Amino acid sequence: MKSAVVVFPGSNRERDMIAAIEKISGHRPVTVWHGDHDLPKVDLIVIPGGFSYGDYLRSGAIAAREPIMAAIAREAERGVAVLGVCNGFQILCEAGLLPGVLMRNAGLKFICKEVHLRVETTASQFTNGYTKGQVIRSPVAHGDGNYRADDETLKRLNDEDRIAFRYVDNPNGSIDDIAGILSEKRNVLGMMPHPENLIEPLNGGLDGRPLFEAALKAVA
Repeated sequence: MKSAVVVFPGSNRERDMIAAIEKISGHRPVTVWHGDHDLPKVDLIVIPGGFSYGDYLRSGAIAAREPIMAAIAREAERGVAVLGVCNGFQILCEAGLLPGVLMRNAGLKFICKEVHLRVETTASQFTNGYTKGQVIRSPVAHGDGNYRADDETLKRLNDEDRIAFRYVDNPNGSIDDIAGILSEKRNVLGMMPHPENLIEPLNGGLDGRPLFEAALKAVA
């Protein structure tokens, strides 16, 4: 699997993501800078976590307008898999590749802990390594993880089976307990939790590994 990890000023989880993908796929991802206008030919594009541009204006709002995002949008339209984790999820929403927006946590505090997620659909190249209804563990670390969307968008996400993960115990006030969603073509996944930090026993578990293994299998 050929992959690319996109780095913005303020990204801070790209090394974790690179390490996870390399361990699972056997190939080190290409690092792409935010100011680039083109992407190499890859099977997976990842926007990692962090605090792009210090979360000024709104988390992900400035990064969403960088040159590389137009290239990511083109590749997503072609069907290339795109994964946005934490700040990456925020950027995808701000860029219009996913619906909704991520707002301040309901408790107005930064949350850094392990949470439980319920797998809501296996009908995607990211989630088909799990079973529907399976409860997995995943770390979270965010201050703006409160997913919001209007009633029409929420209904569409539910009707089209595009909610990938829900929180078992909602830590941030996200509407409908949403932790991750899919695009209309199901090739773009945005999620606040960090699956890349739970992919080997040394991390404390393997719950995040099936997500990356499924993405690898989809292009193998």
